[in-house]
Amino acid sequence: MLRSLPPVVQRTSLPVLTTPDEAPTIRPSRTGRWRTGVLIAVHLLIAAHIAHWLLAGRTVTPVEPSEAMAFSKAGIVNAGLIFFAATIVLTAIFGRWFCGWACHIVALQDGSLWLLKKLGIRPKPLRSRLLRWVPALAFAYMFAWPAAWRLWHGDRLDAKGSELTTTEFWSTFPGWVIGALTLLICGFVCVYFLGAKGFCTYACPYGAAFSWVDKLSPMRVRVTDACQGCGHCTAVCTSNVRVHEEVRKFGMVVDSGCMKCSDCVSVCPNDALYLGFGKLPLFAKARGPEPETRRYPLSWGEEILVAGAFFLAFLIYRGLYGMVPFLMSLGVAACGAFFALLGFRLLRRPSYAFRHRTLKSGGKLQSAGKWAVATLVALLALTLHSALVHAEVELGERAFLDLDSLRGRALDATNRSLSPTPAEIDSLARASARYESAERWRLFRWLGLDGRLAWTRYLRGDLSGFVRAADLARSRGDSASELSWLEARAAVDVGDGDRAARALESARAKAAEASWIALGTRAAEAGRTDVARALFERGTAHYPASAPLIYNSGVVAALEGELTVAVAAFRQALAIDPEHREARENLAGMLAAQGRYAEAITLYQAAIARSPGDLDLRVLLARALAESGNVTASRALLEEILKEDSQHGAALSLKADVSGLQ
Repeated sequence: MLRSLPPVVQRTSLPVLTTPDEAPTIRPSRTGRWRTGVLIAVHLLIAAHIAHWLLAGRTVTPVEPSEAMAFSKAGIVNAGLIFFAATIVLTAIFGRWFCGWACHIVALQDGSLWLLKKLGIRPKPLRSRLLRWVPALAFAYMFAWPAAWRLWHGDRLDAKGSELTTTEFWSTFPGWVIGALTLLICGFVCVYFLGAKGFCTYACPYGAAFSWVDKLSPMRVRVTDACQGCGHCTAVCTSNVRVHEEVRKFGMVVDSGCMKCSDCVSVCPNDALYLGFGKLPLFAKARGPEPETRRYPLSWGEEILVAGAFFLAFLIYRGLYGMVPFLMSLGVAACGAFFALLGFRLLRRPSYAFRHRTLKSGGKLQSAGKWAVATLVALLALTLHSALVHAEVELGERAFLDLDSLRGRALDATNRSLSPTPAEIDSLARASARYESAERWRLFRWLGLDGRLAWTRYLRGDLSGFVRAADLARSRGDSASELSWLEARAAVDVGDGDRAARALESARAKAAEASWIALGTRAAEAGRTDVARALFERGTAHYPASAPLIYNSGVVAALEGELTVAVAAFRQALAIDPEHREARENLAGMLAAQGRYAEAITLYQAAIARSPGDLDLRVLLARALAESGNVTASRALLEEILKEDSQHGAALSLKADVSGLQ
């Protein structure tokens, strides 16, 4: 007996696939070479800009949209702001052309895509509803949030200055290693895992601004009746725009992801597409029935997963080791979101393939799948380790902020003792423990951590540990001025004047002259006149026109009994600064002590002429007059002083002494 056969399944909804011989050939883009040439020219201009700075020492501030943050933060107008504003205005007219024809990151991504295709790899775009909000949020964080903060604190959003040229051209850019990693991640890695223009789609804050303004542009890719819907335009679009669907529904491309590269126009076999002005995309209406809502391959559960993974990865990697910049952390987070999705699908699905490689089949991992799992586990371990180190540093930073007052006292040379409060002792212990933990667990040296370790070790009294950390920190330019000051102070406290001088000479403080004076004075007050003299003399070598340094050298010389040296120093200080009162008074006193009364009296009289109300100066003059033998003039001057202040102790005492003189 024959069994009944199953009903025939109708497959009329499936397309008929052509064989490779029958597949239509897409003609090469005629604009591709032009765009490549323009992008090369852009990079040559960038190289010329850098070369000009290296040769001239000063050049135009970086022509980079990120530089516009200076206006949002502080109202500073620079070349980056002018450039960003100009490109936004031009985008409102001609559409989002800058990204396609002038952006170096787009050039990098297109180059990465070209190379991957040469290797037989055609990246498939990740289409996520939630991650598409990342560029807008990044733009708001970079530009809107600082402006809102200023408004909240009563500031006005007006220009407060301009910086159109600079000598510190590279100060806002990362080093070569991080720069290369940024290009690798934002280029090859993002393109491979997220698809062509992956970084633009899920990370670029400037692209968000251009995409908003693009909606106002009348310049669009438009279509004529010659279009047959072949799809060649969509096949060559590296911006992941469904060109054939857009022109069929709206008569033009309304997707603001279109970067006006014109590849779609160039490859159309019927020349049905063109770039032209016309109706704005904001007012475009679909032809015929309402268009279907775009379908995304990710479920809402997967959307929440990738969004959460992106957020966590961004928090962990941004600023990691004091080196990962904002844009690089966005690229890393976007790739991390994809890895989380890949791991989730490998875990949940019985069969899964990626890039035409079967990772899992029938519930079992294949060879490629095992490698994928091993890689994902290694990346997860690295991320968790990075989270641990980052958390330790952040917790240390919170405790360190509570030490501002204690640090201020440490930087004040007049403080004989730090005298930390119980709360400061607790904060110091917490900050020190967190920083030391991060130092033990780190894989790479954390930029800035050596400076923090130096501070906490100094405040704890661990001077040998402080010196080691300070040397490392200064070698990286981290808090060089502060740490050199602390090392100099520590050297003064142990009586090592040479080391103190060398520490100050390595400092980069703008008020370095004041540092020499403050530490020299501290040493003199502690009775270490040899240390004080070494500091004042070394400081004078760096600041030969500093009257205060020369004057203090004279004071120390006087304390050490070298009166001739002291007199010479006071005279030199007065020659530099005739208004230096202390130098004049001390010089007069030194001359009087040497019996050179006429010179001393002349100096005292000059000083009194500048400060006629200073009774102490007049007492000193009276003493000099008496010691020179002019008792009558001395008595008369003392009588004048006592008329103004009958209780002036020095005048009363000197009058008693003078009364016994003939």
